[in-house]
Amino acid sequence: MAQRLSDADIAKIAALARIELSQDDVTTFARQLGDILAYVNDLQLVDTTGIEPTSHPLPLDQIWRADDPVPSLNRGQLLDAAPGTTPASGLFKVPKVL
Repeated sequence: MAQRLSDADIAKIAALARIELSQDDVTTFARQLGDILAYVNDLQLVDTTGIEPTSHPLPLDQIWRADDPVPSLNRGQLLDAAPGTTPASGLFKVPKVL
């Protein structure tokens, strides 16, 4: 079984994630993270000898579409349909992001 995480461990993880936790939250997360680590430990004990590594459970061949050039959309029509544009520059107007 995985070692239980201490309250100090949970507090450090919370600080790294920049979240504030109450003492009840620390207790709850210590139990939940301990359960997750115990499950991962159980998974490490599974014998996978002779099993090929996979990135997908189903066999897939040629899943990508062909990269064929196609005509693009008309820039003028796109700008006319947009809610805010600057006609002189041909750009979309968006709110400032600060």
